[in-house]
Amino acid sequence: MMKALALLSGGLDSILAARVIMEQGIEVAGLCFVTPFFGPESARRAARQLGIELIEHDLTTEFFEMMRNPRYGFGGNMNPCIDCHGLMLKTAHGLLGKYGASFLITGEVLGERPMSQTRGGLNAVLKLAADRDLVLRPLSAKLLETTRPEREGWVDRERLLDFSGRGRKRQEEMARKFGITDYPQPAGGCLLTDIKFSRRLKELLAHEGFVREDIELLKLGRHFRLGPGTKLAVGRNQAENVRLLESAGPSDTVLRPERPVKGPVGLLRGAADGEVLEAAAGIVGRYCDEDGGGEVTVAIYRNNGRTGELKARIWTDSEVLGQMI
Repeated sequence: MMKALALLSGGLDSILAARVIMEQGIEVAGLCFVTPFFGPESARRAARQLGIELIEHDLTTEFFEMMRNPRYGFGGNMNPCIDCHGLMLKTAHGLLGKYGASFLITGEVLGERPMSQTRGGLNAVLKLAADRDLVLRPLSAKLLETTRPEREGWVDRERLLDFSGRGRKRQEEMARKFGITDYPQPAGGCLLTDIKFSRRLKELLAHEGFVREDIELLKLGRHFRLGPGTKLAVGRNQAENVRLLESAGPSDTVLRPERPVKGPVGLLRGAADGEVLEAAAGIVGRYCDEDGGGEVTVAIYRNNGRTGELKARIWTDSEVLGQMI
């Protein structure tokens, strides 16, 4: 039986692309890539809906290397969309034999996105792939050059589609026909397209470079630069406080307001000398429920153990904003 690997992001286009090929009696396995910037959650829901196997592949090392100097540059933020898609296809091509598949499927639609899905963008992606002739885009196939799966009769080109442009009406109609109801709204799946996250990432790369643990921390809390190699993350709610505590490594410093004052967790990463600790405590104090008369007392923890406490002046709003990333 013929088998294909479908690059499955979990978005509607990728779901429909897989389903169109499944309708031709071809076995489809989903393949999703995982990095600190996008995860497998949506793909897992999509695979369950389609009733197919999902392969999760961590692409972080290769992705970081690509991000250092993407051949086609970045989009409006820190999103190297063309190079990203090309890397995915190249990696997926190398997995065909391992999973007994003959070709690749993507949900790309001609003209749907301004950078990576123009005709030039789609061709640029293929230049980065290992074998462009094994990449089938079922939703726009009739508007694109024929591929080996079509020429050799592995799939029936006449049953493929001619979707183009940014409108979603045809996709939504097809979803209703197939009974597909659980899919995310377009955009928002990749953190690199987010303005705020991209700003934090640029600032991090200027100081620390590509360190996975530091990039993961960017997803949590408010961030402050307290020195060339020192940053503070402050939780915005209880869930983030818990996650910050879970993220603390043996060389990190955790600051927590002393009871009965209620306030956020602060996670200090990097050098934590006296002045830096006082600054971190003052910022944490700014977000406490009580001002304590202009001072705050915080408990200091390192390597899961309490090492002392510190009383510091609570920072003003202007001081806090001046250090916020």
